[in-house]
Amino acid sequence: MEQRRAGLGWVLAGGVGLVLLWSGWQPRDRMTWWMEVAPVLLAAPILFATRKRFPLTTLAALLIAIHAVILIVGGRYTYAEVPAGFWVRDALGLERNPYDRLGHFAQGFVPALIAREILLRKSPLRPGGWLFFLVSCVCLAISAIYEFVEWWAALLSGEAADAFLGLQGDVWDTQWDMLTALIGALAAQVLLSRLHDRQLAGLGRCP
Repeated sequence: MEQRRAGLGWVLAGGVGLVLLWSGWQPRDRMTWWMEVAPVLLAAPILFATRKRFPLTTLAALLIAIHAVILIVGGRYTYAEVPAGFWVRDALGLERNPYDRLGHFAQGFVPALIAREILLRKSPLRPGGWLFFLVSCVCLAISAIYEFVEWWAALLSGEAADAFLGLQGDVWDTQWDMLTALIGALAAQVLLSRLHDRQLAGLGRCP
């Protein structure tokens, strides 16, 4: 089981690496690309360094890879210009490219499982109301920090940061981003907690 999980980890890392190479080849806006893929570039060495003493569940590893791909694709095109988002917009009659909303939903959905895994394995918390509440708070805090980063990028770069902000003319974009991340965090816990608990038990890491 340990070898299978490690093998899956390398497959996921290789897949994300290939998508990163594709994304970095003549992206629409180079500065936006760097800012969007920065979380992936920062997280990768941390995950590699901790892979033995803190092996992740298969579910967490898969979700991290999916989130990385979402960020990398957004970096390739900028969030407001991702082609798949335009298809969804036209199919549903939306006013804006919804890929940015997907990104912020994932920003809550994926960190919720990571925070849940860390808290269950490294704290006295057990599955229940307090865990649900604290995981939700962690995800909302991460979303708020990301909005601060976007604000600072706008202050430092001026109009050059417009593609990174992805406002698409919505003055309430920041509030919508944080709400979408919170919804993602709640959805992840409601939908995946039981599966996550089973995988943690399989690791022998969850009391």
